[in-house]
Amino acid sequence: MAAEAGTKIPLVTLSSGHSMPVMGLGTFEHPFDPKKAKTAVLEAIKIGYRHFDTAALYGSEGALGEAIAEAVQLGLIESRNDVFITSKLWWNDNHPDLVLPSQRFK
Repeated sequence: MAAEAGTKIPLVTLSSGHSMPVMGLGTFEHPFDPKKAKTAVLEAIKIGYRHFDTAALYGSEGALGEAIAEAVQLGLIESRNDVFITSKLWWNDNHPDLVLPSQRFK
């Protein structure tokens, strides 16, 4: 059964004390089109999404950042702090020396 329009997405409380929506928009697309990805994220923000999922493998970080910056400029959100971005660690990047470098925008 589909959720009614305006239904609130459940939140999970993180160890930091912040409450994050349990549902987010995934940003994987093949083949990847940055313009479409940016538009999709911006439209998602307009309808209330505040959680976005990406991965270094997706290559969508740039489009995601551009959409968030535009959403701030348009007044849809106050700042980057209004959204959550989750990512994934690829299996061969799990050594402690590789974790942070693997998550940097490439």
